Amino acid sequence: MNSMTRRTALGALAATPLLVLADDAPKNDPYADGILKEGEPPLPEKGSFTVAVLPDTQHYSEKYPNTFLAQTRWIAENRATRSIAQVLHLGDITNKSTEAEWKNASAAMKVLDDAKMHYALCPGNHDYSEGGGCKDRTTHLSEYFPVSRCEKNTGFKGVYDKEPTRTENSFHHFSAGGREFLVLALEFGPRADVVRWANEVLAANKNREAILITHAFIYYNDTRYDWKKFGTKQNWNPHGYAMAKATGDDVSDGEELWTNLVAKHENVILTLNGHVLNDGLGKVTTKTTRGRAVPQILVNYQMRPNGGDGWIRLLEFKPDRTVEVYDYSPVLKKRNEGEQNRFAFTTAAI
Repeated sequence: MNSMTRRTALGALAATPLLVLADDAPKNDPYADGILKEGEPPLPEKGSFTVAVLPDTQHYSEKYPNTFLAQTRWIAENRATRSIAQVLHLGDITNKSTEAEWKNASAAMKVLDDAKMHYALCPGNHDYSEGGGCKDRTTHLSEYFPVSRCEKNTGFKGVYDKEPTRTENSFHHFSAGGREFLVLALEFGPRADVVRWANEVLAANKNREAILITHAFIYYNDTRYDWKKFGTKQNWNPHGYAMAKATGDDVSDGEELWTNLVAKHENVILTLNGHVLNDGLGKVTTKTTRGRAVPQILVNYQMRPNGGDGWIRLLEFKPDRTVEVYDYSPVLKKRNEGEQNRFAFTTAAI
């Protein structure tokens, strides 16, 4: 099934969180776009390591806290056998940003704290403002994941210099497979001065392979978010939120982050984001001005049953710089081998 049969045209996007399937796909099958198989993905090859990705846990925090716990417990239990070197949360930690949701999220992530595992997280639009309405930049993230908590993680290296007590923007180090990495975790629709800081962090860590995580970067039809080019034809662009109107449009979308940040640095090897609905999956590779190819990947499962069915994305980094992608649910005890869930890409050397 090719991507054109699965997706609507750009000018006719669905405004509701429905999967976009082939015309002949059963409309009552939430996995008609996938291929579910029993059991876990194969263990990593010798010399490989794994990065585990948790996108959009908002419905777990709100209604299915045991699913969130199942995810982090599986990651912790499989740390050694799968050489899991880093965990990345792509935002929308909560749905309505309530105290109960933040407590559920905090408890789930504490499993990783207790296992002394490296992780980084960034806020999504639902993590801002009362009710998760993203009307301004108020968020409880730094209350439940304060600097003091993050500092216990040896990979945590710092936060946005103008907000030293806040953790919406942070950077992290980890080492695996004989390689040195930087994780740059940025807020939803990063502000211009946050982008300034992020450039400085990338420049100061130019000898580390950098992974950028932020909630909104590429769209489900394999294009970057680009307000100037597409405007409201791409749903859920950071520029379209009340937050942007309340801050003089001091936000950045995917294209602006590409131009003003990613393309300026030859050490960025990958970007990851969640946020986007429809099938919640996408990938695009773009070359920088110097010709380095940078894969950009969208993954979001929140539209699946039960708030997402507990899917985790596993990235197996191999010695030859290939990255094998697997989607696995410790709740269903199944893997998804659909074309958007089981694939490989290559990261360029720095």
